[in-house]
Order: sequence, then C-alpha cells, then structure tokens
Amino acid sequence: MNTPFDPDPPGVRRTLFGSLRASFLTGLVVIAPVGLTIWLIWSVVGWIDGFVLPLVPGPYQPDRLLQTWLGLDPEIQINIRGIGVVIFLIFTIIVGWMAKGLIGRSLIRFAESLVERTPVVRSIYSGIKQISETVFAQSERSFEKACLIEYPRRGIWAIGFISTDTKGEVAMRANDGAPMLSIFVPTTPNPTSGFLLFFPKDDIIELDMSVEEAAKLVISAGLVYPNGKDPTEPPGQI
Repeated sequence: MNTPFDPDPPGVRRTLFGSLRASFLTGLVVIAPVGLTIWLIWSVVGWIDGFVLPLVPGPYQPDRLLQTWLGLDPEIQINIRGIGVVIFLIFTIIVGWMAKGLIGRSLIRFAESLVERTPVVRSIYSGIKQISETVFAQSERSFEKACLIEYPRRGIWAIGFISTDTKGEVAMRANDGAPMLSIFVPTTPNPTSGFLLFFPKDDIIELDMSVEEAAKLVISAGLVYPNGKDPTEPPGQI
C-alpha cells in the first residue's frame, strides 16, 4: 500500500492539479496528527481549569496573586492556562498519599460501605471504579509480552497478549494439567475489547516486538508495523 510520502513510480507524471492534490494530502497527513494532538491537549487543559479554578477562593486565584505580585491593575485580566492542571495534580497526589495510610484506607472502606447501600449510586460507582483500576493499573499488572496464537482455528494466526500463567481450577482441569498461559486476544480497531483464552504453553509463539508495538499493529488493522520501513525484516535490523 502506497503512502502519501512515497515518490511517484517511474514513468508516472501527474498533472498540475494531481501534484497539488498529492502535496495537499501529504501536508494533511503531517499536520492533522499534530494539530489534533495540540487541540486535544489544549481542550483537556482548559476543561480541567474551568472545573478546578472556580473551587479556589477568590483572593487565592492565580491571576489575582500574579496581579498583586507584579503590581498590575486589577482590571487587567490574566488567563494562566494550565494552572488548574497543576492544582489538580497536587491535590490528586495529596489524596493518593493520604489514601495509602491507615486512616485513609479506613475512611475509604467506610465511604465505600455507605455507597454499597445506595441503590443507584453503587452501580455507577462500582463501574467507574473498575474502569479506573483497569486504566490506571500499576505496571506490574500489565501484559507481559505479545505473542502469536492460532485462532480461531489452525492455520489462522492472531496477535495476543500474555497475561499470566493460568492458575487455579482452570489450570488443573484443562490440558491434563500441563502448563498453560492466559492470553488476551484484542479486537481491531478497539483493543480494549477482546477475548480471554487459555492456551497450552507450547502452542504460543512469543514475539520480539513490545506490547505497545503490537497494540499499534492491532489498532491500525495491520497497516503500522514496528519496523515500518520493511515489515519483512525482524525488529532491530532496520
């Protein structure tokens, strides 16, 4: 598959309109990811500022403090973009530090016990909590490696992520007790959904590519390889 960055094949001559169109598409490929990334970050920062700054008392608003420190006219409006993010990060770090202590854990357990007794709120809270714990899980709970498995039948290969060694009743009852691995097989283009499968350890081919590189391959539906210059070469030889 050709990309907008590829030169024209030998012997192919474009018209003026065709050349302008090709240049426009190439420029769009360059500008769109950068522009959308900047716009997304700018929007998120502005949203957090708009949510956090109204909670700060008036005399302690960052723009008021800056006006006083610089000796500026109070009528001059100063918009410090991102200060709400800094306040949010500091507040979140303090809450996390307190939650790790004995008193903090006791308060959280008491609050969660109250939430569990509230009919509608407990469903919303438990769902958001599960999503948060999954998204913000510690690195030791992340996938170990990317792998190849024959799925959904022999002769068809799929990319999977090695989760853990299969344990418990599943490990004892399946595969005559031989070693097995828990494999998460993601769907394309949304890798957050997929299937949990249990494979014999001997049927799994571990890949040299990282989990992040394998995820990009899944999300792009096979268009983005870790070694994008030449997909036929193993990683590290480009």
